[in-house]
Amino acid sequence: MSTASPPVTDRVRPRQPAPDLSVPLLSGGTYRLADQHPDGYTMVVFFRGLHCPVCRAQLSELNRRLDELREQGIEVVAVSGETRERTERLASEWKLDRLPLGYGLTEQDMRRWGLFVSHGIKDDEPALFSEPGLFLIAPDGSVYYESILSMPVGRPRIDDLLGGLKYWREHDYPARGEA
Repeated sequence: MSTASPPVTDRVRPRQPAPDLSVPLLSGGTYRLADQHPDGYTMVVFFRGLHCPVCRAQLSELNRRLDELREQGIEVVAVSGETRERTERLASEWKLDRLPLGYGLTEQDMRRWGLFVSHGIKDDEPALFSEPGLFLIAPDGSVYYESILSMPVGRPRIDDLLGGLKYWREHDYPARGEA
């Protein structure tokens, strides 16, 4: 008799509607995924927070390459469970002057998106935060691509994503992993 756990069926899956996402934006107002209508995809980048140097590198690159991503029809938002004050601090220290930053992601939303959730183990870490995740959401609101990590390293490279998107578009490549 097998002792394997039953498959998880309630996680985010390609070709299925993306979970709801509504968070305050550092620039003002509220970001609502349902209100997005990109030419290509909406890129939702979930990041750990101010304490994470790998997040700083990833978000700094996104900030630098925002025009290039938009030229490819990709609208980007970066979201964390950080407070407004810590998000203001990281935007200033990391020089994120263009990248839309959402904050205040709840534990419930972290779990709804299938993100790994960690307890802070150092004084500079929040008590609870999500590990990284990156999703491409198609214009119809379905999940096209997802990368969910349990540790800060191993994030998809922007060049790899752009190369993949070029191929996927040219070959009308469907979202995979839906089975």
